[in-house]
Amino acid sequence: MTPRLERDAATGVAVVTLDREHRHNAIDLATADALGAVWRELRHTEDVRAVVLTGAGTAAFCTGIDRGVDVPQPASPYSADDPLIAIGPKACDLWKPVIAAVNGMACGGAFYLLGESEFIVSSETATYFDPHTTYGMVSAYEAVYMAQRMPFGEAARMSLMGTAERLSARRAYEIGLVSELAAPGELLPAALRAARTLAGFPTEAVQGTVRALWSAKQAALQQALAQAPALIALGNLAPERQAELFAGRRESRVEPRVR
Repeated sequence: MTPRLERDAATGVAVVTLDREHRHNAIDLATADALGAVWRELRHTEDVRAVVLTGAGTAAFCTGIDRGVDVPQPASPYSADDPLIAIGPKACDLWKPVIAAVNGMACGGAFYLLGESEFIVSSETATYFDPHTTYGMVSAYEAVYMAQRMPFGEAARMSLMGTAERLSARRAYEIGLVSELAAPGELLPAALRAARTLAGFPTEAVQGTVRALWSAKQAALQQALAQAPALIALGNLAPERQAELFAGRRESRVEPRVR
């Protein structure tokens, strides 16, 4: 079952691992539901005071929605049937600190998770990109989340350049998206080190601080996210055309520029 949840009562830290390595930790509908259930469970788990979120293997942290998933299309542009909308901890009302440990690729729907983490520890070999525009899709939720965490120009470039470019871990660190770089073998220990520190503090103070930090931007974030369904309905190509572009891109094997 994915995700995998491991709790250490001695340190007060839980590790949530996206465990679909064979699919680059892409999220199917069952995983989306399970992630929401994990965050809700951790709200009520008193011996967990901090969380590390990571992906299985070294190839990818998460590559967003599994393209094999048949997502029902809303009958109206005023309706939203986004299967990833509630996969993040804040969407599930969890205010214990969540540290993302990013290994390999983080792209597309991964930003729902990164956007709701307190900070990111990244492998030096990780890359970040948003493929939406390449495949005729509007990057709405993802772009909004990243615009909250990155300089606007950097968020705009990543959201618009699609699969043509990838943001290196070093560049992500330089612009403030990533708070710490670690060698691939040291990624999880680095994230756990920070999580154990937070778990050792009084949890009421830590959670209150998390809530205060998010209150600084929550109004603007929610206002921006509210525009997403209509923008997606207006701008997305038909699913069949998206699939054609995806297949063509795979066949062309164009190597992205890493900057």
